[in-house]
Amino acid sequence: MAQSITVMISGREVPLKVNSPEHEELIRKAADEINRKVKYYLEKFPSKTPHEVMSLVALNTGIAYAGLQKQMEIVLGAEENLAAELDGYLENIEKNSR
Repeated sequence: MAQSITVMISGREVPLKVNSPEHEELIRKAADEINRKVKYYLEKFPSKTPHEVMSLVALNTGIAYAGLQKQMEIVLGAEENLAAELDGYLENIEKNSR
């Protein structure tokens, strides 16, 4: 059952619905990370507008996400290779045990 929550993003309340405690935890962690990045960019670039800062946060988050996707592709490719190699070993063992 969906539950209503409110998180603060850059000083603004954002009402959301969550489906589980785990989903709520992810949202709250994401909001905390966004707020941390907003604070960092506001301190580093005090002349930037809030819109520019949020754009930097979005870009930074998108870059991190793309990097994680690339890493996941590499890991999944390695897993497929290892599974194929294991299948080959098992087939070889089965053939030699006959």
